[in-house]
Amino acid sequence: MFLRLVADSVTRRPRQKLLTTAALALGMAVATAALSVSLDVGDRLAREFRSLGANLLVTPQADSLPLEIGGVDYRPVNSGAYLPESDLPKLKTIFWRNNIVAFAPILEVSADFGVRGKQPADFAARGHVQLIGTWAAHSLPLSDGTVFMTGVGKTNPWWKVEGRWFAEDVNECVLGTTLSHRIDLGIGDKLYLHVPDPKKTVQLFTACSITGILSTGAGEDEAVLMSLAAVQQLGQEPAQYRRLYVSALTKPEDDFGRRDPRTMTPADLERWSCSPYVSSIAYSIKQVLPGADVRVIRRVAEGEGRILSSVRMLLWLVTFAALLAAALAVGASSAASVIERRTEIGLMKALGAGSGTVGFLLAAEQLLLAFVGGGLGYALGILLAHVVGEKIFGVAPEPSLMVLVVTIGLAAGVTLLGSAVPLRRASRYEPAPILRGE
Repeated sequence: MFLRLVADSVTRRPRQKLLTTAALALGMAVATAALSVSLDVGDRLAREFRSLGANLLVTPQADSLPLEIGGVDYRPVNSGAYLPESDLPKLKTIFWRNNIVAFAPILEVSADFGVRGKQPADFAARGHVQLIGTWAAHSLPLSDGTVFMTGVGKTNPWWKVEGRWFAEDVNECVLGTTLSHRIDLGIGDKLYLHVPDPKKTVQLFTACSITGILSTGAGEDEAVLMSLAAVQQLGQEPAQYRRLYVSALTKPEDDFGRRDPRTMTPADLERWSCSPYVSSIAYSIKQVLPGADVRVIRRVAEGEGRILSSVRMLLWLVTFAALLAAALAVGASSAASVIERRTEIGLMKALGAGSGTVGFLLAAEQLLLAFVGGGLGYALGILLAHVVGEKIFGVAPEPSLMVLVVTIGLAAGVTLLGSAVPLRRASRYEPAPILRGE
């Protein structure tokens, strides 16, 4: 009998029921789209942020030791220890190895550039230049038998190369755009280089073919970039590097993520290590690279966190506004329905129905509309999330069963919240004045 009364009430006054269902569907559509994008936005934005460059810097630990007297740092600028290139595959063995998008070692050497003389060993220097050895597109064999493709093309994707990057197995180089204009050399020309060595009486030089012109807007515009192996050979530092830039997918650090792991309990340390904070990834890297100091490039990591937090806050505000609008629309519709049905409510109470029974009947009617509106809103929201995902991130978020459950729950909660005051008023109606027409 109860279900029959609910079904009969829903089929009557179809216009009012359609307006309530439409308000719920629109509100739930916006909420579904915002939730779907919010669940997916972290990974999407983290990958987009990799265009900002590396967020971790690895240097020899000896370079981090202070040498100050009277507030003056007496460490030579270009001196310091080196790190072994053979340890780099270990980066893909840490717990967060899949979050390591790319890394590129750097070795800098000061060299002379000039022209070749008439004799094979003749070299006439024209000036000094900074050689930067790195990986452009390097195939790194890993311990599991796979090959990891990495290099500055991935750690610094904003670097623009006119022409192409150097190959690693031949004498090729890329010139910074400022240096190219200063020495009047371009793509296809040869650049003659040699690193002075006081131990040798005959100074040998290397000729490299220029394959590209690099534009970075930084110090690399005044340098020559070559393969790491070539600079290691010229600088007589075999299989070593000075700096390593790492690009990793991370989540914004909260207060817990900024804590010092040395002060944590074992339980907190495990929880911290199992969260992809940039500091926890840096900690894991330090464990597998002995003698290395791993620092977070804060301007990149904190910028990512602020942007991601702002985007998520905006999505939550949009969701809250949509839910509030739906609750107000449902409340107005429910109030109008209660006023129109005063006589029906008074008659039910006169026949013996209690206030609880009347309120439960009206609430069941509203919940039925909530389930219908929530289902329609979820379908519309998935379409809206698809459009937003394609326009902003180029990839639409996948439909989620969890979002469907949350959407139905929100629809029910919004409906009960919006109908609370009208239902309370209906349950307190007295039948006698209503039936007398007062």
